[in-house]
Parts: sequence; structure tokens; C-alpha cells
Amino acid sequence: MTIAATIKPDLAGLLPEEVQAVLADHFAARGQARYRAGQVTRWMYERLAGSFDEMTDLPAAEREALKEAFDLTAPAVARLSRSTDGTAKHLWRLKDGELIESVLIPTPTRLTLCISSQAGCAMACSFCATGWAGYRRQLGAGEIVAQYRGARRWASDNGYGDISNIVFMGMGEPLMNPKALFPALAILNRGYGVGARRITVSTVGVVPGILQLAEMPEQYRLAVSLHAPNHALRQTLIPLEKKYPLPVLLDALRTFDEAGGKRITFEYVMIDGVTDLPGLAEELAEVVGEFRAFVNLIPFNPIPGTDWQPSKRARLDHFVRVLEGEGIPAAVRESRGRDIAAACGQLRAEATQGRTPVQIGSL
Repeated sequence: MTIAATIKPDLAGLLPEEVQAVLADHFAARGQARYRAGQVTRWMYERLAGSFDEMTDLPAAEREALKEAFDLTAPAVARLSRSTDGTAKHLWRLKDGELIESVLIPTPTRLTLCISSQAGCAMACSFCATGWAGYRRQLGAGEIVAQYRGARRWASDNGYGDISNIVFMGMGEPLMNPKALFPALAILNRGYGVGARRITVSTVGVVPGILQLAEMPEQYRLAVSLHAPNHALRQTLIPLEKKYPLPVLLDALRTFDEAGGKRITFEYVMIDGVTDLPGLAEELAEVVGEFRAFVNLIPFNPIPGTDWQPSKRARLDHFVRVLEGEGIPAAVRESRGRDIAAACGQLRAEATQGRTPVQIGSL
């Protein structure tokens, strides 16, 4: 028997219709009533069961049979940190020991969950703690969805309420993991009822993935980590700029924008003396103005190994004035959870010091 043949289907990573089909076949083969499949899916999608053992309205023999036939990914909590501002960060340990992060960010009007798509990241952006820690592996769709299932259950148990929004802004470049990302989007949307407009996929500029998102009928949102308004500066910050230079990226964004109803947000990290130099605000306004998009200005969160510092308040205010003067809505995204290392990759970096990153080929 090959190794591949021994791998059990992960119900957390299957589309809702696939879950129904495999469960129907499973229970039929065991001579069980058809409603058993509905019992399992209610435990999965409504009660967020973390294991088959929790499905207590099924006979014990059926729970054991489910464990033998299927997986239901539910990563263990390796560390939980709660900030004074309410931000809650989970460091999840996967079955093979890899560590990934998700962050719950409460505000008076919403509860946003930031989730990871890879263990580590291969993009090597110079300002990102995840990139500095290196790339480990892709996540499966079930491992992506499990972060939502675990965080939603924890939020309910701890008085945070319902998760209203999901952003793929955690560890990893989502569009470099399309085999897991796109099924995960469908599972979150159709299985757990999260509206497409409440799900945002962030990217540093993976053009094929942007074009694939543009073709989808669902109106998932897109956040573009722009971070520089010209090719010369951007390629010093984001290695992917060499493969998909700014003009190519902008063409893809035009295609996405023309699809209609799919909002774009631009993310721009504000680094003192690097991305906030005179004239860059005007360049940024020129680049993003055609898209009717929102611009998030993000003060740099210092990470070990660099002397960079966040932009001073005067420079932040200047960028906002310039952008809004051109009719472009913009805001400074205030840092959340700074006291618990809530920036992407920081908690994992603390927990994995000394581990050797996987080396990958050049982009």
C-alpha cells in the first residue's frame, strides 16, 4: 500500500457538497440512516466540533468509524496571548509540529479574524517578520479553515461574539497557495456562511492569482501590499517585484476592478526615511487614484535585524492629506496587539528560534 493511499480525507478541507457526498457513502456502506450525514455536518458547521468524539448524538460505534475513515483538522493551541486592547493571538501547532498564527481583532463594530495560508513565507519581504523567519510549507485547505473554526469557537466561549470578517493577512502569501486557498474560500463562504464581501485576500502582487480571483463570481475583496509607488523602490522591499513589476501588477488590478463589485484596498507600510520620502505621497496618489480604492497607511512594526523605525506622525498626516486631497480615502492603521507580538510572524518567530528555514528556489 502506498503512503498516499493511507491518507484519510480531511472533512475540514472538503467543500460542503463533497462532505455530504463522502458522508452519505460512508454511512450507506455501514447500513446507517441517511440523516447521520446531516448530524455530522451540523456538528461541523454549526457547533464547530473539534473532534468526532464531541458528536454525542451519534452512537459510539459510529464515532469510532468516523475516526477510522476521516480526519477533522483541529490544531492544538501552542500559545494564546491577549492584548490590553482586546486583540487575541493564537499560535497553533499542526499535526506535524509546524506552527502558524491567527489573530482576532475586536472593534466596536466588528470582529476580524486574520488567518495564515502558509507555515512561514517565501516572499522574503524586507519589512516582514514572517519573511525573515523563512518558509516551511504550504497549508492544506483544512488547516486554513481550522484556524477559523478554532478561533470562532474560542471567541464565542470568551465573550468576543461572532466573527464578522476574515482577512488572509497572516503568515504566508495566500495566492502562492492556490490549491488550498480557493477551496478554503468556498468552504468559509458556503459551509460556514461567511459572506464573500467579508473575506479579504491579501497579496504582495501574485498576478495569476489576482486574475483568478477576478474571474470568480463571488465578490471576495482584495488587499494589495503595495508599499512603494514605483518599481525601483518596490523591488528593494519586495523580491516578487522582479517577477511581476508594478506595471504588470497594475494591469492585473485593472482586470480585477473591471470585474465589478470587488473592492481593492492598498496597503502601504510607512518606514521612516524609506517609504515616506518627499514626493512619494504624490506618486502613490497617482498610482492608486484610478482604482477608487482605499489606502491603509501602516506604521512599520520594528523587527529584529533592522534599524528601521515607523514614520513620524507628521509624515503619516502628510500622506493622508495628499491622498485625500486627490479624492482617495485613506487612513492610518493603528497597530493592535503590540504588547503580545501580534504582528505577522512575531509569535511564531519567538517560538521557533534556532530552527532552519526550508530553502526554496528563486522566484
